[in-house]
Amino acid sequence: MVNAKITKKESVDGSRVFRLILNIIVVILVLFPIIYAFVMSVKPSHELYDKTFFTANPTLQNYKDVFKIAPIEGYIINSLIVSIIITVFQMITAILAAFALHFLNFRKKGLLFAVIMATTMIPGETTIISNFLMISGWGFTDSFFGLVAPYLTSAMGIFLFRQAFQSFPMEIYEASKMDGASDLGFIFKILIPLSKPTIGALAVQSFLGAWNMYMWPLLITGSDRYRTVQIGISMLNSADSQSMLLMIAGVVICMIPSLIIFMFAQKNMVKGLTTGAVKG
Repeated sequence: MVNAKITKKESVDGSRVFRLILNIIVVILVLFPIIYAFVMSVKPSHELYDKTFFTANPTLQNYKDVFKIAPIEGYIINSLIVSIIITVFQMITAILAAFALHFLNFRKKGLLFAVIMATTMIPGETTIISNFLMISGWGFTDSFFGLVAPYLTSAMGIFLFRQAFQSFPMEIYEASKMDGASDLGFIFKILIPLSKPTIGALAVQSFLGAWNMYMWPLLITGSDRYRTVQIGISMLNSADSQSMLLMIAGVVICMIPSLIIFMFAQKNMVKGLTTGAVKG
């Protein structure tokens, strides 16, 4: 009996050690590109091809040169404007659509939801040309409206909020209607305060997705006035080693907002994505 307990304890300890080692390996694989970018961004240009990983003479000159060569601060402001607009509109449209799909009764509601979810299986690259033709036909190329128009709603956001709203019984909605509350009053006074984890999850997902957009801003913008930071960073690239370090420094600048948002919103994001996954 004692030997059996010892064997069981050893197997449990061995399993924990294995999981710990596996987690450490995954963390290293995930963090290495980020650490590499930070290390390379503070290297002088003459040390770019040195065999040593760390530099003996770290410098912030690459970051200074990035802001001197290109109007990065303007690109960052453009990215913030685009990301905030897309995030706000995706939140509004997702909440309203999910409310209608769960609490309101109308014909073909299930079919409508199926069509919405079917759009998630269409790669964005397949619609980018048709979106460009539509926006250019309206005359909104090289504008903030052209940048945000195709992304003002999110099928995944509608799905997340619908799943979250399914945890609310219909009796709550019926009781609020009996008390004289309007649909918007029910949404803003009851649903939104009780759906903060889902709101946080979609906000982070929408903001980071908009912040990291590359193909659409590249296609729709033609002047520095509306270029986003991802396009601006790619313009730093050329054939010499100096531009390579400048581009890496620019990439680090792009990563900082994403890392900060993810660090502070990670718990809410996980909680929001799992809300409504299990009923009961």
